[in-house]
Amino acid sequence: MTDKCAIERRSYPPGQHGQSRPRVTDYSMQLREKQKLRRMYVVQERQFRGIFRRAERQEGVTGENLLALLERRLDNVVYRIGLAFSRKQARQLVNHGHILVNGRKTDIPSYTTAVGDVVQVRPRSAELVAIKAAVDAADNLPGVTWIDCDRDALKGTIRALPTKEDIGAPVNEQIIVELYSR
Repeated sequence: MTDKCAIERRSYPPGQHGQSRPRVTDYSMQLREKQKLRRMYVVQERQFRGIFRRAERQEGVTGENLLALLERRLDNVVYRIGLAFSRKQARQLVNHGHILVNGRKTDIPSYTTAVGDVVQVRPRSAELVAIKAAVDAADNLPGVTWIDCDRDALKGTIRALPTKEDIGAPVNEQIIVELYSR
């Protein structure tokens, strides 16, 4: 940014009321973390609540279960394999029927993958420019430890369930659990 940039010159937001800082409450911090996670995975509020309920019912730490369920969504797995530049593009690829799970066409982005599932591009869709460009760009990205990626064959196999360390999301999931346990 340049010296003329207002954001660089001032530490407060623009406008008449910018200099008065709003109080940061526990609720606002919890809400901000939840919204951050929702936007990261491109999930609507109602879907997010359902995923949270599933995470609560599972054994183990609810926050880690929540992250693992979000990470195992089909649109996210397609993104992690490197078949799309973003989760939104991966969601569109899934919606348009370009993705096979265990050899069957699956067009539901919220489909939860399991250990052993093979996610691949349909043979007819392998020539799409968007997929080729994403795979070429993904060669420079670090690999995901819980998925075996074969970018030459345009497929990936779920090797294990993702852990919190595998995900690396800049989110404090415990605050989200506190929000929903109000």
